[in-house]
Amino acid sequence: MPAPGLVLLAAVLAMSWGGPLVRYATAPPLAVAAWRVAFSALLIAAIVVMRDRGATVRSLSGRDWVAAVASGLFLAAHFWSWIASLSYTTVASSVVLVSTQPIFVAVLSVLFLGERPQRAQWLGIGVAVAGAVVIGWGDFAGGPEPLLGDLLAVAGAVFVSFYYVIGRRLRQRMDLWSYTGVVYGVAATVLLVASAGHPGVAVFDHPGTDWLVFLALAAGPMMVGHTGVNYALRYVRAYVANLALLGEPIGATLLAWWLPGIEERPSSQLLAGGALILAGIALGVSVGRNPAAERPDRPWRKE
Repeated sequence: MPAPGLVLLAAVLAMSWGGPLVRYATAPPLAVAAWRVAFSALLIAAIVVMRDRGATVRSLSGRDWVAAVASGLFLAAHFWSWIASLSYTTVASSVVLVSTQPIFVAVLSVLFLGERPQRAQWLGIGVAVAGAVVIGWGDFAGGPEPLLGDLLAVAGAVFVSFYYVIGRRLRQRMDLWSYTGVVYGVAATVLLVASAGHPGVAVFDHPGTDWLVFLALAAGPMMVGHTGVNYALRYVRAYVANLALLGEPIGATLLAWWLPGIEERPSSQLLAGGALILAGIALGVSVGRNPAAERPDRPWRKE
């Protein structure tokens, strides 16, 4: 099996395409989120059935089912809020702000995983918040819509942080495909039901280009990106895995600048705020980390 570091590198590269690809879709954010996860859930369901006809999933304890379902609900909320943010603000602003998730993961790690950050790590939180203020102030000058997009992106960061922290705990006793099968299945079901019940959101009536975007989002950012991070969560702490994801806003911003039809040139204010956020998160999740605490009893080659 591949080393977690290599998997995280591939995950970052794949997830960098998420924001730019969404910009090519004409479907409402809720439909984009639903089909992105649904196609991934279908593929993983096929893998689970081929492996043991779902016996591992059926043998999960009630407690694990509850936690996995909660993780799926948080994942659904993350995709809805983050993809919705792209309708109001730039790709760069959205991706940078949703990448504040390691801050929330660090806090949740204290509350639920017993992993307490050091004083210097809390300082990093302050630096990152200052960067978010810089970006938010610039978007406020552009009117209420960019600011709403920023708030939705931060909400997406909070939701996905719960998803990663739950995943960190469950992946210690659940294999990758069983865990992602349940979580993606729950998220897809919630998003499809929400799409069907939401006025003005079509579930199936989308142009062919939108279906290509849905498939691309499922194949890259979901199957390689999110699934890759879930693979690594068995072997590294949640906030360490999230530290690797800080490369996503850089990749997404460059792609949004380069891809035809988007061509969003990052402003100097966005670059300054983004630099503060990335510096603050890097400080907040890396200073004082103890590599010996990364579950040495579970070497990566065992899965």
